[in-house]
Amino acid sequence: MKKEKIFNNPHNEIRILIAPLDWGLGHATRCIPIIKEFILHGCHVFIVADKKNFSLLKKEFPSTVFLRFPGYEIEYSYSKRFFGLKLLYQFPKVIFKIFNEKKWLAKIIKQHSIDAVISDNRFGMYSNKIPSVYITHQLCIKTGNRLTEAIAQSIHYFFIKKYKYCCVPDFKENGLEGALSQPKKIPSNVVYIGPLSRFKPISNVEEIYDLLVTISGPEPQRTLFENQILKQLQTFSGKVFLIRGLPSESSIPAAFGGSIKTENHFPANELNKIIAQSKMIISRSGYTSVMDFALMKKKAILIPTPGQTEQEYLAKYLLEKRYFFSTKQKDFSVKNALENCESFSFKTIDLSDEKYKQVIGEFVLSLKCRNFAIQ
Repeated sequence: MKKEKIFNNPHNEIRILIAPLDWGLGHATRCIPIIKEFILHGCHVFIVADKKNFSLLKKEFPSTVFLRFPGYEIEYSYSKRFFGLKLLYQFPKVIFKIFNEKKWLAKIIKQHSIDAVISDNRFGMYSNKIPSVYITHQLCIKTGNRLTEAIAQSIHYFFIKKYKYCCVPDFKENGLEGALSQPKKIPSNVVYIGPLSRFKPISNVEEIYDLLVTISGPEPQRTLFENQILKQLQTFSGKVFLIRGLPSESSIPAAFGGSIKTENHFPANELNKIIAQSKMIISRSGYTSVMDFALMKKKAILIPTPGQTEQEYLAKYLLEKRYFFSTKQKDFSVKNALENCESFSFKTIDLSDEKYKQVIGEFVLSLKCRNFAIQ
């Protein structure tokens, strides 16, 4: 066991910096239960966020200290065909931003006497002066090509090994992700902390909405998906609640009028209730959404973002496991999907084991004792 003292904190409380990736809202929302747990343990939390992530997390934690710092600001292509090329074109920009965030973090650690860093998929948010923890659900990066998958995994593991811990929000065996979280080769610092969700199951709630539609993800695909869904919902006779995934916007376009109840964003406690009140959910197949719906034992139709191979793999895997129904965006029809779900035998999975709480409790205790252990 290796011991490491707290770096430079003259205060009595433990100071934790938490930095989620800005790739969609999923990384920020799955950090909500982590932030709450650290606060529950009496820690002073600093949240690193910008733009949509800042708006979302600021509404959840209005009294928490925020440090504005830009994310990687990845842009998607309009066409699945050019998805990979678009990402490859942005690779030098991402490397430059990783270098900058590491320099920025060094200053912040000294300025705010930070004791530990929690990075959700931000490669440069680590330090050799204080314990640094990396969160990712994707140990195996799916690209659709064995060679590029091997290269991507090597690059990812290079950064993972810079951290003391790599926490994976899934079960070590029989998890929600299949090969994404359980590749053949696993770094020695990986710890499986069980699925994360900001929601809690609600019993004895009347299902008043026939359909809940949650729109999310980076642009332009978020808007393309929203327009496609909106057009089809105009002829849907059931009761619909649509959440646009835009926490920084205050107005709702006139096109969303009529029988469709619409909100740009909902805080976690309110969204928790809306999900419980919905008979069926239409959503992207992002892993954070999957964890939320699985925890609440809700039926959902998953539509992966075109070209995002992780979501495409996850949607297919969960369909085969019969946890959720899924279909491709280009083939998606609200009417056909709902008809297919009538004969689809949905299975549920028990996510009651909140192991992440135990892991965080032990982590905070090790910091208070000035004894950070590497497993």
